[in-house]
Amino acid sequence: MSAEQLIDGKEAQTNKKTSESWSKVQKRLRTKVGEDVFNSWFGRMEVAELEGGRMNLSVPTKFLKNWIDNHYRTDLEECCAQEFKTVEQIELFVRRPGGDRKSTAMRESVQHQATLFAESQQTSIAGSLPDLPGAPAGARTEYAGFEGSPLDPKYTFETFVVGGSNRLAHAAACQVSETLMERPLRFNPLYIHSSVGLGKTHLLHAIAWDVRRRHPSAQVLYLTAERFRYRFVEALKSRDALAFKETLRGIDILLIDDMEFLHGEKTEQEFDHTLNSLLDSGKQVVVASARAPSQLESLDPRMRSRLAGGLVTEICPLDYELRLKVLAKRAEEKRATDPSFQLTEDVIQFLASKLTESGRELDGAVTRLYAACHLTGTPITVDTAEHIIRDLMRGMEPKRIKIDDILKLVSKHYGISRNDILSQRRHRSIVWPRQIGMYLSKKLTSRSLPEIGRRFGGRDHTTVLHAIRKIEKQLDDNTQLKDELDDLKRLLNN
Repeated sequence: MSAEQLIDGKEAQTNKKTSESWSKVQKRLRTKVGEDVFNSWFGRMEVAELEGGRMNLSVPTKFLKNWIDNHYRTDLEECCAQEFKTVEQIELFVRRPGGDRKSTAMRESVQHQATLFAESQQTSIAGSLPDLPGAPAGARTEYAGFEGSPLDPKYTFETFVVGGSNRLAHAAACQVSETLMERPLRFNPLYIHSSVGLGKTHLLHAIAWDVRRRHPSAQVLYLTAERFRYRFVEALKSRDALAFKETLRGIDILLIDDMEFLHGEKTEQEFDHTLNSLLDSGKQVVVASARAPSQLESLDPRMRSRLAGGLVTEICPLDYELRLKVLAKRAEEKRATDPSFQLTEDVIQFLASKLTESGRELDGAVTRLYAACHLTGTPITVDTAEHIIRDLMRGMEPKRIKIDDILKLVSKHYGISRNDILSQRRHRSIVWPRQIGMYLSKKLTSRSLPEIGRRFGGRDHTTVLHAIRKIEKQLDDNTQLKDELDDLKRLLNN
């Protein structure tokens, strides 16, 4: 046997041992975090290199890397430590398509050996794009270098509870994901609107997950309006606006959330062009907003008309029967992981009668009750439930809003710094947000005019009074301003 053959033989033996150990790590992770979580976040992780005390693991997207680092780093390190005794450091990185020859060869060998080992152990190893009950592996929200907004793996069609108030929106969303590759598209654009917490975002995420499951090669991009605006501004600053436009217009389905927050003349113009381009080329667009298209008065009339030209569907407030179904479903999901958790029919009926604002209230209530049961072992009765969720019930003391909260939101919403608001600058782009902030501070806090003036850069109380009167005067005949203030109040209260 030649020296070269001997070296190749040793490398193959090492790779086989590495693949067997990695398969055991995968098995440990499955047991530790559960099948769905493993497939969603670890199914596309690969061993790229093992050298000395360092092991390099690769994932296909930056979002996956960040999510695992922030949520499952400890679980990963603990499972690896059981099988790779000599490893002292684990590095995660985003692999490039193809990668270098050494990493690719290592990866292919490990994948091959892992498959053989898994078959012998009757252990299922996730492929590059496995099918999942509700969500595909890997929360891929990037396309051609364009980073989208994160997708929540819990927001799938399987976890969406259907009732009379949301049946049409749910059916339309399912239809969009099922017929994406058919021509002509049936509902394009699809526009879903409702008050906060009723399921708009859930349906958009569910569409994205279902499309990725049905059509793994489809180019899916989910963005909040704020994220769209941010990326467009960044593209303008870096003089890369053309690439930004071409990237957006090359996707198969664009999902835009919180459409009411798409502000800025140039941003609106670019979205108008993008929308027209996608629709004209037969690409699917789905939009969610707190208001109907006709009420988005800050947008160009042609854009409002185009958005209203598809299927516009409203999700209405949840009725009592649907609230019962949502609570029962959320309790069942908790019980699947902890059989000791029980909510009696009396408790569910009590929650459904008291929590009438949104689905998020219901989700939060079940989470609180589960935490109380799990951490203290206390049985959940109507009395204990009332004590635990008393601040959620209508008629209780509302959330306390601080001037700091208002300053933070106003600066973010209008794209200026907090220092600009507090400064002596008099440019309209700064004066107007400053006056909005003073108005909201007076309406939403118990602070006096002198105290508000002091918190807004040491201004006199007469300056604050002038700002409040100016906003109030414009509210009489400016519906766009009223909607904008309603949005800001809603964000502060949430």
